[in-house]
Amino acid sequence: MSDLGDWFRSIPAITRYWFAATVAVPLVGKLGLISPAYLFLWPEAFLYRFQIWRPITATFYFPVGPGTGFLYLVNLYFLYQYSTRLETGAFDGRPADYLFMLLFNWICIVITGLTMDMQLLMIPLIMSVLYVWAQLNRDMIVSFWFGTRFKACYLPWVILGFNYIIGGSVINELIGNLVGHLYFFLMFRYPMDLGGRNFLSTPQFLYRWLPSRRGGVSGFGVPPASLRRAADQNGGGGRHNWGQGFRLGDQ
Repeated sequence: MSDLGDWFRSIPAITRYWFAATVAVPLVGKLGLISPAYLFLWPEAFLYRFQIWRPITATFYFPVGPGTGFLYLVNLYFLYQYSTRLETGAFDGRPADYLFMLLFNWICIVITGLTMDMQLLMIPLIMSVLYVWAQLNRDMIVSFWFGTRFKACYLPWVILGFNYIIGGSVINELIGNLVGHLYFFLMFRYPMDLGGRNFLSTPQFLYRWLPSRRGGVSGFGVPPASLRRAADQNGGGGRHNWGQGFRLGDQ
């Protein structure tokens, strides 16, 4: 138990709370402590009955059972791996910026969920984070199951197909990928590669709540230091080298 506790405490803070909630809320529903009917995102209940907790619970809840347990565990693994890598990589020392990225993605997914009657939001949010990691490490060669190897930029689409095979929904994964692409475009591609304005900016109250842990000015539209160095090496134009990544499954 001490080893498990040490491992849990070693997870970066935002990922740790997200991971814990994604374990706790399905467990509460599975044990019947709260009826799962109150955990889904139902537009009518949210908009007309003012059950305002539903977008939050739908982000963490997943109906775990004999037919969905493996899909749940696989996506829980993706959450742990790629949220940890983003929080300790491109967003290292900038928890406010990372939390804002999650909030931006979550709001986009909630709006889409209400529009398309999506009742569960766990997989789309996880996929949006995985997509951002894949784009920041797009030229890294990753290894997937059965020894397949390909560039990281293809990983979200490979996982979309993989989740569909094991019982997922293409719509959930697709929405996550599109939201992740929207964030990546507004955060990196448009201001850095196309010379556009910065549309996203982390609110100051988040910096006051979660101050950066190292010096320098950073925020949405300003790449992390490692990405700025790569851009400088490319002469400030054209396609950027978004930095080093990890092989799928590396700890």
